[in-house]
Amino acid sequence: MQSIENLKFLTPEEARKIAATYGTPIFIYNRKGIESSCDSVLSFPNAFGITVRFAMKANPGRTILEILRKKGIHIDASSEHEVKRALLAGFKPSDILLTSQQLAKSLKELVSQGVQFNACSLRQLEEYGKAFPGGEVSVRFNPGLGSGATKKTDVGGNTSSFGIWHEEIGKVKEILSQYKLKLVRVHTHIGSGSDPEVWKAVAHYTLEIASQFPDCRTVNLGGGFKVGRMQGEKTTDPQVIGKPVKELFENYAKDKGVQLKMEIEPGSYLMVNNGAILTQVDDIVTTGKDGFTFVKLDMGMDVNTRPALYAAKHPLVVVPQKEGAKIGTGDFVYVGHCCESGDLITQEEGGGPQLRTTHTPEIGDLVVMEGTGAYCSSMSTKNYNSYPETPEVLIDSDGSVKLIRQKQNLEQILQNEVLVALG
Repeated sequence: MQSIENLKFLTPEEARKIAATYGTPIFIYNRKGIESSCDSVLSFPNAFGITVRFAMKANPGRTILEILRKKGIHIDASSEHEVKRALLAGFKPSDILLTSQQLAKSLKELVSQGVQFNACSLRQLEEYGKAFPGGEVSVRFNPGLGSGATKKTDVGGNTSSFGIWHEEIGKVKEILSQYKLKLVRVHTHIGSGSDPEVWKAVAHYTLEIASQFPDCRTVNLGGGFKVGRMQGEKTTDPQVIGKPVKELFENYAKDKGVQLKMEIEPGSYLMVNNGAILTQVDDIVTTGKDGFTFVKLDMGMDVNTRPALYAAKHPLVVVPQKEGAKIGTGDFVYVGHCCESGDLITQEEGGGPQLRTTHTPEIGDLVVMEGTGAYCSSMSTKNYNSYPETPEVLIDSDGSVKLIRQKQNLEQILQNEVLVALG
């Protein structure tokens, strides 16, 4: 029998109060937890200094960015649009590294302001050289190894388009020479849920790449630190994973006479278990003795698309409407409210319903979906079935609850539509 999951930072009383005040569904974030996670990665073992960059795509909310900025976290931006949001949130241009699949149309403007640029392809590197001959540049390499829970979260190796393939170093050197560029940072990132041994191996290969560029002074090892959402899943310990990598940097300094600064780019690690979705049971239906009992929630893939996209598992904790209510346990399939066969919250990899053991819910009960602080609000299929964007609140350090994103209204959903005259 599966283990019944527990609440991570909310109490049942807090969940009921937030639901009564703001309604459901709603994202809830925990400031104390976010700050504690920041402290953990800022203490990552390093030999000659470290910069922690938040993978902003994980959760680009203004209040979240403000908390991270105050803790001394810098920014890993995946698009020029994220750069602009980070600037509006108060980050200095020099604190932002742009690592984008698409060449930024405003590259000249952003780099001229002081934003750092990380070339992810030979074309990007050449375009940067044309715009900034004689300048300094960072380059993302694909080291030939990858890691991830699924192929969809693996961004290293020959099945991934991310970065310049490691066998094309000669072409990189040609472009650097042609435009008199100095490569000052080597960057790699292998995927999500990285195996510590794979991560260590990639650090070794990354240092080998860095050794071929005499101007390199910084090595960015990306992120992808595994975060356990469900009971029994392991979470990467930065102290454990960092110790052997620190030794690699120390040995590099002895061999090469160069003290390289380290950068890492956690996204999930900082946010995953510091966020939850509070939702409510809308309906319960069955499909006969050989079928399933389906628990329908008032949220779905429009709020959190990870279950539909990755068959990702999130803890589900039933909170009865009434305090002290006695409830049993059972096996249920939880589904979303979207009119979409793939909107299964508990599903098998590849599709199909999957039973989840929880306390027995009733219509009107609350359900807390844990582990939703990263890659949920930012990655949801917003407005599918025309459901409004979900509101968000923050539990502040003093325990007070603050609204940080309002629920979208119908006018906001429609505001960019243009009504044309039709004959």
